[in-house]
Amino acid sequence: MRKELTADVMQRMLPYLDNAQMKQLEQAMENVLQNYEITGIDTGFAEDDNQTLLDAFLSSKRIEGCSEKTLKYYRTTLETMLASLGKNVRRVFTEDLRNYLTEYQNRNQCSKVSIDNIRRILSSFFAWLEDEDYIVKSPVRRIHKVKTATCIKETYTDEDLERMRDNCENLRDLAIIDMLASTGMRIGEMVLLNRRDINFNERECVVFGKGDKERVVYFDARTKLHLQEYLEGRQDKNPALFVSLKAPYERVKIGGIETRLREIGKKLNIIKVHPHKFRRTLATMAIDKGMPIEQLQRLLGHQRIDTTLQYAMIKQSNVKIAHKKYIG
Repeated sequence: MRKELTADVMQRMLPYLDNAQMKQLEQAMENVLQNYEITGIDTGFAEDDNQTLLDAFLSSKRIEGCSEKTLKYYRTTLETMLASLGKNVRRVFTEDLRNYLTEYQNRNQCSKVSIDNIRRILSSFFAWLEDEDYIVKSPVRRIHKVKTATCIKETYTDEDLERMRDNCENLRDLAIIDMLASTGMRIGEMVLLNRRDINFNERECVVFGKGDKERVVYFDARTKLHLQEYLEGRQDKNPALFVSLKAPYERVKIGGIETRLREIGKKLNIIKVHPHKFRRTLATMAIDKGMPIEQLQRLLGHQRIDTTLQYAMIKQSNVKIAHKKYIG
């Protein structure tokens, strides 16, 4: 109880004292309080204070445009943290969160990237509490970004893409591969497309990305031809752009496409065939051919250009050529 009382007082005094004065205050409180027996009293916080504040935070994120999928991830992450700590959110301190992140990583054997994602969500939540004057200072301020190893993410080669196209057993799978490869759209965006969304004359379509943001993506002539052939051969009336191969011809789901692509990759012995790899391949190819990063950012629907740069891996062979041109 003494430790919590000291930490609470110090947090409230943060805006007014420098580091040396804070240290003196901490030492003085420890010396004085050791002569007293301290018992807790009702702080005036409701029992459901945590849930009330969490709901208010998620409501603010919803107004900002976060998708329901993102909000669900936020809720699960924060509820897990609060349940593990077993404290009122206003009494959570930096060491509590450091210990929680360490224990979480050890218990779940998760990557540093996953831990940093949790840290970012905690930071957003406690920063909101600070902005709304529920706490004096966010306890996440002193928990820095988790350093992760930089690795070159794999992309498909031109040969990989041609082999996948040549080994498609039906027009639907061929059209799906062409669509992913030429547009760079997210798989979640593609499964939501309807026939009427496709403009064959302009070779473009409108997709709804993260946060329900609308943008235009473009496809090439080959995709246009294969997509038209696929649609002309369909017998169903489903408005969805891509449907199952058998009756009742329902809209395809993300899991269905992922499974289909894995089967194709296994058959051709191509490593890690999944939808997102098409997006990364397009980004890398675009940068490699000189597409301005700002235009690629818009094409991919990224809010921050840093995200676009993470997708685009520059080929080492071109780095060598550039070195010879500008330096060697």
